[in-house]
Amino acid sequence: MMSEKVVAAAVQMEPKFAAPKENLEAVLGWAEEAFKCGAQLIVFPECALTGYCFESREEAMAVAEPADGKSVHEISLWCKSRKCWLVVGTLERDGEQLYNAALLVGPNGLQAVYRKIHLPCLGVDRFVDPGDIPFQVHSTPVGRIGLHICYDAVFPEAARVMALDGADILCLPTNWPEGAKPVAELVPRVRALENRVYFIAANRIGEEGGFKFIGMSQIVDPFGNWLAVANEPKETLLVSEIDLTEARRKRIVFVPGRYEVDRIGDRRPEFYKTICRT
Repeated sequence: MMSEKVVAAAVQMEPKFAAPKENLEAVLGWAEEAFKCGAQLIVFPECALTGYCFESREEAMAVAEPADGKSVHEISLWCKSRKCWLVVGTLERDGEQLYNAALLVGPNGLQAVYRKIHLPCLGVDRFVDPGDIPFQVHSTPVGRIGLHICYDAVFPEAARVMALDGADILCLPTNWPEGAKPVAELVPRVRALENRVYFIAANRIGEEGGFKFIGMSQIVDPFGNWLAVANEPKETLLVSEIDLTEARRKRIVFVPGRYEVDRIGDRRPEFYKTICRT
């Protein structure tokens, strides 16, 4: 049976460019710090294992690993020993294909791979292949988890699909640069509010490839309130207890029979056909 209350963490870190070994050590170090704070679910930034601002596909492919590669093996061993779950961003090599990926790793190893679907003209996303795996929800002992990456979040359909599929928690490894501050301030809170889910966004900091990254990692509750937020662009760990029953309570009763809302149940999909038009 799933726990009702879970301790979640978001790690705001500065990955080193094209240095997967050093980044893996940093990820495991931060994971241990989060574990000491009681965290059971720990979310890391986009491309935390590799860096992001590559200038060619070849340069990125040189540091990419298969989803079941050495880094994931090491993370899996850590998760098994601590009975924790990690979401970590990386570059995934699958034959000749290259993906910006988020990996869900637990005590039994790699549970899920998500490949970024919406690709901006920025960093390595200029060179990777578009994601070919639909948005999915993954059942774990720490909740029903949905994965997406950075730019995906500004497309409301992504969060809504996962909410309709039963997600409790939406995890967003991200690399928000300067210019994305309005996204960081607004989008996670809006997605949490409109879908009645928890939202965990883990952003990086530092400078890479001429871009400065803003931090603002956060954990948001289903009412759209920040439970924790990193207001400074420095390495830090956010930890908060979340109650899964809140994410499953879609109908909110403010005044019985007079003021009740259900942002899932009150939908009228028959009027939304245009958004599915290609």
